[in-house]
Amino acid sequence: MTNKQQTMDRPILIVDDEPEILLAVDTTLRMAGMDNIITISDARDVIRQMERQIPCLMILDLNMPHINGGRLLKIVRKTYPRIPVIILTGAIDVDTAVKCMKIGAMDYVVKPVEEGRLLSAVKQALAYEDLENKFQDSPASDLFSQIKNPTAFAHIITQDKKMHSVFHYIEAIAPSSQPVLIFGETGVGKELIGQSIHTLSERKGKLVVVNVAGLDDNVFSDTLFGHVQGAFTGAQKTRQGLIEQAAGGTLFLDEIGDLALTSQVKLLRLLQEREYLPLGSDKIKYSDARIITSTNLNLWALEKKGTFRKDLIYRLSTHTLTLPPLRERLLDLPLLLDRFICKAANELDKPVPDIPKTLIEQIETYPFKGNIRELKSMVYDAISRYRNGPITADLFKVLDTSGSEAGQKDNNQSFSLPTLKEASRELVEKAMKQTGGNQSAAAGILGISQQALSKRLQKLKFEKPD
Repeated sequence: MTNKQQTMDRPILIVDDEPEILLAVDTTLRMAGMDNIITISDARDVIRQMERQIPCLMILDLNMPHINGGRLLKIVRKTYPRIPVIILTGAIDVDTAVKCMKIGAMDYVVKPVEEGRLLSAVKQALAYEDLENKFQDSPASDLFSQIKNPTAFAHIITQDKKMHSVFHYIEAIAPSSQPVLIFGETGVGKELIGQSIHTLSERKGKLVVVNVAGLDDNVFSDTLFGHVQGAFTGAQKTRQGLIEQAAGGTLFLDEIGDLALTSQVKLLRLLQEREYLPLGSDKIKYSDARIITSTNLNLWALEKKGTFRKDLIYRLSTHTLTLPPLRERLLDLPLLLDRFICKAANELDKPVPDIPKTLIEQIETYPFKGNIRELKSMVYDAISRYRNGPITADLFKVLDTSGSEAGQKDNNQSFSLPTLKEASRELVEKAMKQTGGNQSAAAGILGISQQALSKRLQKLKFEKPD
């Protein structure tokens, strides 16, 4: 396969904060017949672009604001180890470029860029050890290659197999007009999945999102179906509901498990008949909006308690999917951590810190009951107190080492294991009690000989319990 054919499949990614360098490199490569090229001037956008489409080669500037090239190289090599990287550097940084080669860069080109030297490095990189065949062995590449519309999921950071299975299912059901029910714990990204479904459905209307938790029947009806003038005190003019705003599009109802029973009846009618009544009106209106709902509750358990209608569950769950919690997506944790750190540092006008491996290892042991939303909050709080150097665990309140030791001490006090002597005595006593004092049967239960049990019983007579 020629270089040009290779780049047609996956782009060459050029990353440099100087527009003139981007233009010069881009022009040189295009004149050499390589026309599948993406240029990026902000280093913070690199990982997101690579999540959308994995490049065949990266040409990376060493000195950039926000995230320097050395740091970005480490991230890329860890996540995409088979992508060759060529470093762009000023003459004064050649020593640093050599160090970058030691941690995974394939080559470096000194600025101002000489066309011949650049093309030589690029062609060598594209031919490196049958790159294309090797890259296809990457699990992440296989997963991405099976997704027909990766841009619809570009806002979701993941390389997790379970999440990619969800993506495949979404692509299959997106054209359907039937309801979708999304299960998942708090903070796993249910609304983001709803956005992807809406995008892939290619519906002309917009996506309208409403959280129904805590809405009583009147507020729910007014919010969803609207009202006519004079429907109630204070209704001075007609107001259209969200279902009308979602005409031709998608209505996303979050926290559907908290919906009141009286409101469930109205939603059921909307799903069955596609019709509804604005408050104060006797004129039936019709809706063509697709309904997507989400919950972190077990709807069937609610149905058994009498707080959720069985017929509504069936109507809502034509298509269902379940999102895995963050603790089951540990492969995504470094990616999410890096993304939130970069974003928080940019918003809070702080330098982007390095992330030590020890911090990732500590965070991986945290349960994340609030999932991705909790991780994001943790990072923003940590960056707000960050000053310089690598970011450390003490900036994350829930990972504080002194707190962890104290918590461990409390756990040890509340739950203590028996000593071996105590455990041995308890096992023997239970076996003898279970067999009615029959030593032969008790020895069989304990997996020892009757003679050994007899000796143990004699010994226990002279031992005082601890």
